[in-house]
Amino acid sequence: MKPSVPWRLRTRTLEIGARTLVMAVVNITPDSFSDGGLFGRPEAAIDRCIECLEEGADLLDLGAESTRPGAQAGGATPEVNAYQEQTRLLPVLEGLMKARPQAVVSVDTYKAETARAALAAGAEIVNDVSGFTWDPALATVCAKAGAGVVLMHTRGRPEEWRSQPQLDPDALMKMVRDGLVKSLAVAERAGIPHEAIVLDPGYGFGKRFSENYALLARQAELLALGRPLLAGLSRKSFLGHTLAPLHTGQPAPPNARDSASLAAITAAILNGASIVRVHQVRPAVEAARIADAILQAAHAN
Repeated sequence: MKPSVPWRLRTRTLEIGARTLVMAVVNITPDSFSDGGLFGRPEAAIDRCIECLEEGADLLDLGAESTRPGAQAGGATPEVNAYQEQTRLLPVLEGLMKARPQAVVSVDTYKAETARAALAAGAEIVNDVSGFTWDPALATVCAKAGAGVVLMHTRGRPEEWRSQPQLDPDALMKMVRDGLVKSLAVAERAGIPHEAIVLDPGYGFGKRFSENYALLARQAELLALGRPLLAGLSRKSFLGHTLAPLHTGQPAPPNARDSASLAAITAAILNGASIVRVHQVRPAVEAARIADAILQAAHAN
């Protein structure tokens, strides 16, 4: 098994590594690539959060702005400003905290204003897809609140992803590793303790289709950076493209990628991921249990 290490959050500490943790995605957006619009009403989103917890989710990741390919996100004029994001997010977070006060909630945002409000409302973790590169104030907000953070590697902004040149595996790994090192340095300068950080390679975030497989195959190399890894592979478009021959030559739509997602998250766990971020919770919990058993058997031998 992977070594057990502490992940220091805002009000508690989680042990990571003894078993794989499952983070459930709940998108409070009308336009997310996978389930946009399903949980737009606060009541529906809160019900979905509770359902995820009852299915075995260890953490919840609430997002109120889509960072799908082509979205206008991360720049000076994002499609969703901080006020709009908070209007969607805070009623769900506040209602969830009343219903399940012990829930461990992550907020998927790159905006300092939204992170500050969410942490005050009960969130424990800030999951920044930009790895502290899109809003220079965010690292300080996280440090002052004592939040846990997920730092993801992203190559460019969503509107640039479809035009990125292809990289060979060595160049790809260097780019991801160097980007995460820079994010770690920003966190350190802001005063965020090493124990508060989890790293995410950023599958699909500026990586071309085949690059994601090269990254997955070599993911364990990133453990040399000294922090646990989170893998977000659920329903990603590169899985849909691989399944195209089974879908009359067209990429499989998001809701037809769940079996492929289980295969990918199992590979991620076997290649060093301690947390997986998923849309379908119960099957992921079961897949993680099997992957953990394989790792335990390998360690015993």
